[in-house]
Amino acid sequence: MKDHAPATDLTGDALIEARRDLAAIFRWFARLNMHESVANHFSLAISGDGRRFLMNPRGRHFSRMRASDLIICDAGDADTLARPDAPDPTAWHIHGRIHALHPDARCILHLHPPHATALSALADSRMPPIDQNTMRFWNRLVIDEGFEGMGLSDAEGDRLAGLLEGGKVLLMGNHGVLVAAPDVAQALDEMYYFERACQTVMLAYATGRPLRIAPDHVAETTARQWAEYPQLGIDHLAEVRAILDTEAPDYRE
Repeated sequence: MKDHAPATDLTGDALIEARRDLAAIFRWFARLNMHESVANHFSLAISGDGRRFLMNPRGRHFSRMRASDLIICDAGDADTLARPDAPDPTAWHIHGRIHALHPDARCILHLHPPHATALSALADSRMPPIDQNTMRFWNRLVIDEGFEGMGLSDAEGDRLAGLLEGGKVLLMGNHGVLVAAPDVAQALDEMYYFERACQTVMLAYATGRPLRIAPDHVAETTARQWAEYPQLGIDHLAEVRAILDTEAPDYRE
């Protein structure tokens, strides 16, 4: 991850809206069928140093998440898993360590969506630049090839945090995908477009025909164009919340 100016603590109305933003994207990814049972986890830093963060409680389905359901964790609290409302252990070890080591990773999403997970299961999990969605991640994707089981230790969290240096999307081999972003809007947009990109790749591979690979310079230009358009993510989140405000407003509670 890159160095940024220190963030400020989220309090008052800003914290309320942060809770609503995060609850909204839980609901949205459930609608997109990118969730898995009551597993997978999202978090959002609420302290300037990133060590205090919101996270989904263990066992709550994404489609039922409300702003008030989100628990506050402290990356420095060694007794977190002994709490009555403890988060899922893998969520704690992965997100807790990333928040502790990367203060700029404000919003962290971890999912096992079908197409990204399928790409993670290939011997070559690189994303070929074959359309503008796949080109969004050109030289901006880190592939983890060190999977040895579920993330049930701080050591595994530290290992994954180390892989985020220089990248913001982590394709976890044999596992799924993790996005680390500076806010909820960008995290939503990155995860959404990454799964769409993976879907295109897997459909193209399924034809068995040669891929139309864009030149490196075209892929890099396109990736830069994506990066220069952050308003897309802001609008994306606003529309997600507008839809939920009409169809499922209890996410705000």
